[in-house]
Amino acid sequence: MLKGIIFDVDETLVYYEGYDHRGWYENWVMPALRKHSIELDYGTYKKTVTGELPRSYIERFGINHVEFWRIVDKVNLEYRKRMAELGRIKPFPDVDALGELRKMGLKLAAVSNASQDCTEFVLNLFDLRKYFDVVYGKDYSNLDGVKPNPYLVEKALRALSLKPEGALMVGDSAHDVLAGHRAGMRVANVTRLGKVDGADYYVKDLWELVELVKKLR
Repeated sequence: MLKGIIFDVDETLVYYEGYDHRGWYENWVMPALRKHSIELDYGTYKKTVTGELPRSYIERFGINHVEFWRIVDKVNLEYRKRMAELGRIKPFPDVDALGELRKMGLKLAAVSNASQDCTEFVLNLFDLRKYFDVVYGKDYSNLDGVKPNPYLVEKALRALSLKPEGALMVGDSAHDVLAGHRAGMRVANVTRLGKVDGADYYVKDLWELVELVKKLR
């Protein structure tokens, strides 16, 4: 029986108008890195984010990799605050469905590859934090534990005392599908931004997810 759901956050619950990953890195992150005498091109950075290279790869540039990611995440939080001021962070119109899932007695978690501070910021921005029993952003003690690694998902399962077969992973990306499956869970792909291969279920929005959950229960 389905007892809980683990949600991705960015592009699943909220989105960023006009967001461009390369533009964000070059205009926001690179200037901050240069203050610490770090030169890192976008291509190499992207490989560390996608998992093609480990996050510790940064150490060959002469900086502790945990400190490097703390710099990046601090900039990311500043960026999100600025985008919020400009009204460019938006909740998807169907996020009210989270309340319906809570009424059904389900345990809910939010798991993001962004930092804990960044994740909590966007959830609090739209009063979404109240729906979740636990929220986990990236863990500085295991920086390679971000999705598609199942580490954060498994951490949420343990916190909610859920078995993988009794929980559903919900997200928009291939990383969400892989992380959920590697944790032994079924995965629902929210297809607003396109369909991802390999998911167990496909829903167009969170209200359709509510209907899916009713069938699964």
